[in-house]
Amino acid sequence: MSGAYGRAGVNLAAAADAVGLIRELAEGASRPEVVEGVGGFAGLFRLGDGRLLAASADGVGTKVEVARLAGRLDTVGIDAVAMCANDVVTTGAEPLFFLDTLVVERLVPEQVAAIVAGVAEGCRRAGCALLGGETAEHPGHLAEGGLDVSGFCVGVVGEDRLLGPGRVRPGDVLVGVRSSGLHANGFSLVRRAVDGLDLGSTPEELGRPLADELLEPTLIYVPLIMAAAARELLHAAAHITGGGLPGNVPRALPEGLGAELDRTAWRPHEVFAFVARRADASDADMFETFNMGLGMVLVTPAEDADPVGALAAELGFEAAVVGRVTDEPGVRLR
Repeated sequence: MSGAYGRAGVNLAAAADAVGLIRELAEGASRPEVVEGVGGFAGLFRLGDGRLLAASADGVGTKVEVARLAGRLDTVGIDAVAMCANDVVTTGAEPLFFLDTLVVERLVPEQVAAIVAGVAEGCRRAGCALLGGETAEHPGHLAEGGLDVSGFCVGVVGEDRLLGPGRVRPGDVLVGVRSSGLHANGFSLVRRAVDGLDLGSTPEELGRPLADELLEPTLIYVPLIMAAAARELLHAAAHITGGGLPGNVPRALPEGLGAELDRTAWRPHEVFAFVARRADASDADMFETFNMGLGMVLVTPAEDADPVGALAAELGFEAAVVGRVTDEPGVRLR
């Protein structure tokens, strides 16, 4: 393990190796209807009649530990929905339903209700149904008071409306949509950075209580992407989660193409500088771990960048052109 994230206990190389092994195993457990399996933002399954199901599973990670320590469990449910619904909608699919899994060391009804209230709010923001889920008590498995929150989302899209790398061309532009902050990735490093601090304190550079900053829920971009896709303004979309911009933008691009990002086109939230300073994290560490202020990157024809930006503003999102697609593979931050 190397870099600040490695020092915080997260082995990204091992994670990449695991995905490769899982992909091989999944190939032996397939069906003819599978269009895209392990590796994309969402798996794709052909329903027939020109329709595809898109599905994604994810969790909130160790952000739940910050929520537990702060005694505030009402936002991590929003994060759980956001992490999945934002993946599903990158394909152009409309999220239909979500199911959650909540594992607790000891079942406290009020805590469960607070978490599920967040899940329900996330579903409202994503426009999908909370179809059900599982709550399990695991004494002796988790640390005292420990918990974990995850789930999965399923959506549907017409094959002729599918977004993805196959639509992208050199010269397309990248429209970055601002995040609400940390979202739900990199919290092993965040927890290392804030170790010893009072979550109720207000760091001068943040201007609000630390718990408020860390537990700000992940933005749900479903309304924007669905509206832009309906107007045929988009080619592809990248949800900026673990791996940051260098790890996720390429997932929206076809083989052989790359992207150039202009770092002067947006300003990361102050919390990123705060974490970098306290965790002694390099610039590369930060960009490979966090969204750095952009929760979603939309790939659009150059002539449609302004309409996408105007639509984002109309729907309450902040967006700006942050780069372009190039015929040189790789992601370059200028």
